Amino acid sequence: MKRLLIVCTAILLSCTATPSQKPSGMQENADLLVSEPQGGTDEAGFTIIKNEQEFRNAIKGSFGLIDLKKEPSVNYPKFPRNKKVILYHMGLFRSGSHRITSIKNTSVKNNILYVEVPATPSGGMEIQVLSNPWFIFAVPSDYQFTSVELKYSN
Repeated sequence: MKRLLIVCTAILLSCTATPSQKPSGMQENADLLVSEPQGGTDEAGFTIIKNEQEFRNAIKGSFGLIDLKKEPSVNYPKFPRNKKVILYHMGLFRSGSHRITSIKNTSVKNNILYVEVPATPSGGMEIQVLSNPWFIFAVPSDYQFTSVELKYSN
C-alpha cells in the first residue's frame, strides 16, 4: 500500500486539534467534486477552499471558461454548504494515467485526514508524459486536521 503524507503549514489557520475527536470512517460523507489529470502543482499539498469564489477559481479550467459576471454555460458542481472543501494537488508524476475516480473512505486520526482512494494499476503501456493531477473533495465540516494522507487500496 502506497502512502503519501502532506504536512500543512500556515494555510490552515482555522483548523485546530480536537483531542476528543475519534477516528471515523465516513465514506458516505466524502464527496468527490472535481478530478483532473493535469493542471496541478509539481509539489503535493492541499488547500481548504473557503467560499464559492475560491471554488470557481479553482475549477474554472476544468469546465471551460467561466465568466463570473454571467451565468455559466456549463453545469459545474455547486459549492457544498456545511462541508469542508479541500483542493488536493497530488504532485508530479511521470505518466499521464493518474486521476482520482472515487473516494472509498475518509477518517481523521491524530489530526491527519486519511483519504482512501482506489489504487491505480501499474505496468503495461502508459502514456509517458509529465502530469500534475489534482482533485477537489468535501468532508464533514467538523473534521479537524492539519495534514492529509492519501491511502491507496484495491
